[in-house]
Amino acid sequence: MSTTVTDEQIQALASTAKPYSLALLQWTPERTMDGADAIELEHQRRMVSLRAEGVIAILCPVASDTVAGVAIMTVPAEEAAEIMAGDPCVQAGMMRCDVHPCHGFPGDTLPT
Repeated sequence: MSTTVTDEQIQALASTAKPYSLALLQWTPERTMDGADAIELEHQRRMVSLRAEGVIAILCPVASDTVAGVAIMTVPAEEAAEIMAGDPCVQAGMMRCDVHPCHGFPGDTLPT
């Protein structure tokens, strides 16, 4: 690390933090069940729709045999958990979802 950060900079950034929810989707052994491809397509459609509606601020599919993806959601954790419980892959048992309250900083983005 070559950038020096002062205590004041840390405090100033911390004061801008906003609440979000982190949804962590993990694959289960049911990932390969009959009809899984069609269910996963509906999952993808729903996640992209939630992103378009602003419910998901950042959507990150993960190329892994264990972790399916991560979503930063703009709703409280309880609401995010309810939303994710309705996901087609979660309902089919292909994925499980853990939701955690978190904080982010306005203006943070992924590089293009």
